[in-house]
Amino acid sequence: MSEHSIAGKKVAFLLTDGVEQVELTSPWQAVKDAGGEPTLIAPKSGKLQGYDGTEKGDTFDVDLTVADANASDFDALVLPGGVVNADHLRVDMDAQSFTRSFFEQHKPVASICHGPWLLIEAGVIRGRNVTSYFTLETDLKNAGANWTDQEVVVDQGLVTSRNPDDLPAFNSKLIEEISEGQHAGQTA
Repeated sequence: MSEHSIAGKKVAFLLTDGVEQVELTSPWQAVKDAGGEPTLIAPKSGKLQGYDGTEKGDTFDVDLTVADANASDFDALVLPGGVVNADHLRVDMDAQSFTRSFFEQHKPVASICHGPWLLIEAGVIRGRNVTSYFTLETDLKNAGANWTDQEVVVDQGLVTSRNPDDLPAFNSKLIEEISEGQHAGQTA
């Protein structure tokens, strides 16, 4: 159990087919264990296909489509990785708008592995301290981010990590930032 309680806090998890399964399930469980209420949001309704690397994993039920979701109904946003998931989300205009809204409302956002691709397209990464899967380093730097190769980087409510090995640190900081609430420096 986390040392921080986020009882009653609603946390949006934005993803689509191709999500790296453990980058969804581990933070999801951390949110539940800390008393939070996770909601799976996706571009389409129905079920999504998770992956363990390149192998198909479990399917997950979508709670709400991103077109019908409103950031004001949530306290935080989690962007799991997976190259296919992140590549599809970053070109989805509703996903971009939904993500940008969390920054405009100064709410915590946590993104792991390839998830930060969406932050680039949402226009919220310039000047921010981040990490990611190593192959995104150039993309993030070109978008104006300050990229470092660290287990977890926290910048004014924005939590980023590199890969599934970093999940314990990622989950801990995710819960901590949610428990702290809005961050004035978390802006679009």
